[in-house]
Amino acid sequence: MRRREVSISDIARQAGVSHTTVSRALRNSTLISQHVREEIQRLAREMGYTPNGIAQSLQTRRTDTIGLVVTSIADPFLSDVVKGVEEVARAANLSVFLSATHNDPDQEMTVIEMFHRRRVDGILVASSRITREYKKRIDQIRVPTVFINSQAEAQDSILHWVVVDDRLGARIAVEHLLHLGHRSIGYVGIDSRPRSNRHRLEGYRDALAAAGVSCGESLVMISSGKEASDEEDVAAGQSSLPRLLQAGATAVFCYNDMVAIGLLRACHEHGVFVPQKLSVIGFDDIAMANYVTPALTTIRQPKVELGRLATRVMLELLEDQHSENHVLAPELIVRSSTAEPVTA
Repeated sequence: MRRREVSISDIARQAGVSHTTVSRALRNSTLISQHVREEIQRLAREMGYTPNGIAQSLQTRRTDTIGLVVTSIADPFLSDVVKGVEEVARAANLSVFLSATHNDPDQEMTVIEMFHRRRVDGILVASSRITREYKKRIDQIRVPTVFINSQAEAQDSILHWVVVDDRLGARIAVEHLLHLGHRSIGYVGIDSRPRSNRHRLEGYRDALAAAGVSCGESLVMISSGKEASDEEDVAAGQSSLPRLLQAGATAVFCYNDMVAIGLLRACHEHGVFVPQKLSVIGFDDIAMANYVTPALTTIRQPKVELGRLATRVMLELLEDQHSENHVLAPELIVRSSTAEPVTA
């Protein structure tokens, strides 16, 4: 049998005061003397009183909860984003509900609507795949919603967002390889993240064009994908090696670190020495990038800061404050997987 929870009325009877006095004391109201507040709060602790969140939300019209939608809880990139969200949410006394959509825009919309039914105060959506036809439904929900590194092509017109400049990051990556002396530089992308893949490919081409280096289509490989999973990314990197070598690549910029790790694995299996034979650079700077052999040169996304900043934007929206969208700059992290090309 479920034990009955202690109520404010129970405390009031025990203390010999009114229901209103207990309610005010538990809210630390200055309408009640400090001595009475402390005595009632002590009694509440001893009796095992737990505030009723539902009742409180009816009074404040807030639930002190936010919903966080991610594509996968296993994604090493998103785990750092979640860390940043929770840091700011915890400091603001907000609880975070987390749900994964597995790269399915229909499931993403279902989760957003479920969070709305649960009356969360706000919603954060990481790596969204939401399509244009869902925009009107999101507008109708009228819950403050912030997108983090959205993959939606309609991002500029929907709600609020925080992103990393993918095109700039790709340009920095390729400029690093060009500075080392490489001129035959490949790109391995994956189409399960359409928006960021397009921007990174554009940045790759921008850097080559600025250096007067031709971009042969044989050096560009875009793998098909639906899951946006680590396994899919690694497989894309592994399968790209034969074509890259055939195209004469001396260096490769990979869509993300997991694709790069797949390429490193293929190089190891086929006796292709990195960076002597092939330089490899990734994107994201996940923790694993520093522990593979050779350690991976990469473009660092401020992952934790993405989560923090998106949550701060959410808090501003909850307080009806003006809030800006944000584009964050990535950073080059040089490790051992890139070097000058070896001349014959």
